[in-house]
Amino acid sequence: MSHPHKHRRRPLALAAALAAAGLLGTGLTTLTTDTAQAATARQAEALDRGVVSVHTADGNLVGWRWLGTDPDDVAFNVYRAGTKVNSSPVTGSTTYFHAGAPAQADYTVRAVVNGVEQGDSVHAIQFRAGYKDVPVSPPAGGTTPDGVSYTYEANDASVGDLDGDGALDIVLKWQPTNAKDNSQAGYTGNTIVDGVRLDGTRLWRVDLGRNIRSGAHYTQFQVYDYDGDGRAEVAMKTADGTKDGTGAVIGSSSADHRNSSGYVLSGPEYLTMFDGRTGKAMGTVDYVPARGTVSSWGDSYGNRVDRFLAGTAYLDGSRPSLIMARGYYTRTVVAAWDWRGGSFTRRWTFDTNSSTNSGKGYDGQGNHQLSVADVDGDGKDEIVYGAMAVDDDGGALWTTRNGHGDAMHVGDLDPSRPGLEEFKVDEDGSKPSSWMADARTGQVVWSTPAGGDNGRGVSADIWSGSAGAESWSSAESGIRNPKGTVVNGRKPSSTNFLSWWDGDPVRELLDGTRIDKYGTSGDTRLLTGSGVASNNGTKATPVLSGDILGDWREEVVWRTSDNKALRIYSTPYDTDTRITTLLHDTQYRTALAWQNTAYNQPPHPSFFIGAGMARAPRPAVFTP
Repeated sequence: MSHPHKHRRRPLALAAALAAAGLLGTGLTTLTTDTAQAATARQAEALDRGVVSVHTADGNLVGWRWLGTDPDDVAFNVYRAGTKVNSSPVTGSTTYFHAGAPAQADYTVRAVVNGVEQGDSVHAIQFRAGYKDVPVSPPAGGTTPDGVSYTYEANDASVGDLDGDGALDIVLKWQPTNAKDNSQAGYTGNTIVDGVRLDGTRLWRVDLGRNIRSGAHYTQFQVYDYDGDGRAEVAMKTADGTKDGTGAVIGSSSADHRNSSGYVLSGPEYLTMFDGRTGKAMGTVDYVPARGTVSSWGDSYGNRVDRFLAGTAYLDGSRPSLIMARGYYTRTVVAAWDWRGGSFTRRWTFDTNSSTNSGKGYDGQGNHQLSVADVDGDGKDEIVYGAMAVDDDGGALWTTRNGHGDAMHVGDLDPSRPGLEEFKVDEDGSKPSSWMADARTGQVVWSTPAGGDNGRGVSADIWSGSAGAESWSSAESGIRNPKGTVVNGRKPSSTNFLSWWDGDPVRELLDGTRIDKYGTSGDTRLLTGSGVASNNGTKATPVLSGDILGDWREEVVWRTSDNKALRIYSTPYDTDTRITTLLHDTQYRTALAWQNTAYNQPPHPSFFIGAGMARAPRPAVFTP
């Protein structure tokens, strides 16, 4: 599954070339367009092996990362307390099942390069009961000005190496129990964001303050290494009274811009970059776009003006930029920012109201999330903003004019045709209830008839009985192949999240606190979370789901029912499939970054993983 085409330049060689050109490391060189196209390697995290040991009744499944910077033909040896346990180097996967071993067994992994064994990896994180708990501390609750008391629940999270030690850390959003949808009036408690190591050490706590309302649409936070110094930063919309991780206050500490309905429709709005190690506010600028006249966004009471999206994209093909956006029902504005040398620079702004874009069908096309992918194959990322896309240079790329929706998926959904596809559901009863389009051009490949507000849709290879991804939605019966043909009349039991969980490359269904495998006569339960709860009400989403540890398959993170821990589950199933860690596929990695945005959606890599898949490509990446 692992060998790339021979003509592809190896990541290590590419990294060496970049280093020789002075474009590697912590330098603040901004790549020109020509340089970015020539140097196709992308900045990625310098990760450790992420070794895990998942205990089962029969022994321990040890899993680890095959890094993008490893050679194509790297092999591995597995050691327990310094004694090798495998008879010959592991080459066909990045897992090893150690039969009969106790839960407390201590493992390390050593890479074998050109026949030479390298040094020890980090020690395995032990999943002694199939999961690992990360202790967290809920903030103290409070009372709103109208006398309503509230407490806190662990909500959405993201990951990044906050301290530069090669291990991913967690950035967790705490949401008050009186958080509101924008359509609902009322005061809310403050939104709180923590930086936490996997051992539960809290690095910092940021309090966004009274002038940032709490709810799914208000705070979209991005965690990524934007300046290439080897440590992740955290970007968030802030306001008067936001308190950073050192206790310093942004703007006025006494200002209260809330109106009698609890909305914040006046006062300054900021964008702040926080230091991942300390939570210190390193730079603050005015949020783009400004709210301006509230009613110009679609209503006058404060619903549509405060619909925010966020993402991270490699707009120059090599280094990540921050995407912050506002609006999707009417006007849409997307701003791209670079964080270099300790300051913000705005790269471009896309505005559906501009003279260039006005009247061309780009307004009102946004979703409750966005996706980031190189849809046109030029090596640079585009922003898929629902039913329209913005090019890497901030220009309009395409629009289907099919309007707003609640869910979409962008990936190689049809491996039989070149490039990427988008599957999306629609809310407009006069438009197709669901459709699949060529992500390069926006040309709709197939669609289903109008059927009112179609609230949910998923596209992924969940069944080996049909080639490519299966697509299904709330409003349509059966599952469809990438050509739009119904290939089985039985829909999955859920229309929510996804997970690569068992040993084969076909993806599983993640919903609420369970993981199921699709079957034509009924789904098979593979995991039921113990003592955990899902997030975001009927959305029933996890705190986070993705390949964050071990081999290429996906972990799922839920909050415990008492909100005192994040419970991470890692697969107990062995596999004979070898794929580079998905953290080094930048489409997948940026999807983990935007997963927390509004109505959370699962990540997709830039290539097809599923039944009958081709050899997984190796990424071209360099690490700071």
